[in-house]
Amino acid sequence: MPDGGEPRAVQVVESLGTIDRAEWDACAGSENPFVCHDFLNALEESGSVCPETGWLPQHLLLRDDTGRLEGAAICYLKGHSMGEYVFDYGWAHAYERAGGRYYPKLLSAIPFTPVTGPRLLAAAATDRAGVQATLAAGLVELTERHGVSSLHVNFLPPDQAEVLAAAGFLIRKGHQFHWRNDGYRDFDDFLEALSSRKRKAIRKERRQVAEAGLTIEALTGDDLKPHHWDVFYRFYVDTYDRKWGDPYLTRPFFDLLQERMRERVVLMMAYRDGDPVAGALNLKGSEALFGRNWGCVGDFKFLHFELCYYRAIDFAIAHGLARVEAGTQGEHKIQRGYLPVETRSAHLLPNPSFREAVARFLEGETGQEDHIRDLLARHSPYKQG
Repeated sequence: MPDGGEPRAVQVVESLGTIDRAEWDACAGSENPFVCHDFLNALEESGSVCPETGWLPQHLLLRDDTGRLEGAAICYLKGHSMGEYVFDYGWAHAYERAGGRYYPKLLSAIPFTPVTGPRLLAAAATDRAGVQATLAAGLVELTERHGVSSLHVNFLPPDQAEVLAAAGFLIRKGHQFHWRNDGYRDFDDFLEALSSRKRKAIRKERRQVAEAGLTIEALTGDDLKPHHWDVFYRFYVDTYDRKWGDPYLTRPFFDLLQERMRERVVLMMAYRDGDPVAGALNLKGSEALFGRNWGCVGDFKFLHFELCYYRAIDFAIAHGLARVEAGTQGEHKIQRGYLPVETRSAHLLPNPSFREAVARFLEGETGQEDHIRDLLARHSPYKQG
């Protein structure tokens, strides 16, 4: 790939801070908050994403012969597989047992964020198909240039998965649980769509939270203050200390989120006797509310469900959002109105033998995944018909 100066040249940049915010966002669009310049640059500027944490930005830029940014692709050179949510640890072990070096590898995804969204970004009034195909070819060439084992593109929309499949990527399927707004007037209207048993169970859970003496507020925009982030960061770190080890996000990241994206942040905070005891961080898109991080000090039965699932539904209904995406894992979400939805990732594996082995694995995994998703859907809490 040339470094610039030629028509439709694909460039590689190692910092989002070197890219004009308006140019990037003209390609990213406004629907998904995680692909916007403010979010991605906050990750880099705060030190959450940097070479020292195993993430070296390698973003692709596609400009026309006038220098206008036509398209871009989010990309990182990584020294590990953490913070991805599409796990390839088994692939890494197999590759290294065969004598290869799996890391570093390339990843096109939103760090620490299992949310489906565009990865091949194209500005309006461009040949989107042509731009995306050129960016896909650029990712292939970047893989060759670095001589790495693989390149992975996680949480893709269906149309971009097709573009990458045409460029030689293998497609992998997974699932998440999303809540869909069927034009509900309020939470009780949503409950009426459920079977009697599920409706009673949810009401019981919400009642127990209320009877525990907890008060909950949804903070967004100028209602968010630095002390809210101090408290939430303490919850966030405590959760990682107990479950996963080192937290990914630094404290300055939340200050940048407050400074640049507070109108897109929805922070649910729970209090007991005036003291904050739990928090759930969401980001708001044009059509969806995206649940991200949660933390709690103390043991409050059903508070996680209330703060992360039910309050998110309340907010989505009140603000006319089409869905709530509650992140990865969790079959327990089904009985609370969140149903399985297919997710996709794309994987470029230059080594022929490795590619063949993974292709065989994916063939079996895809059939199993389709079967699991079908079984989960049969446990829908909604009234039949």
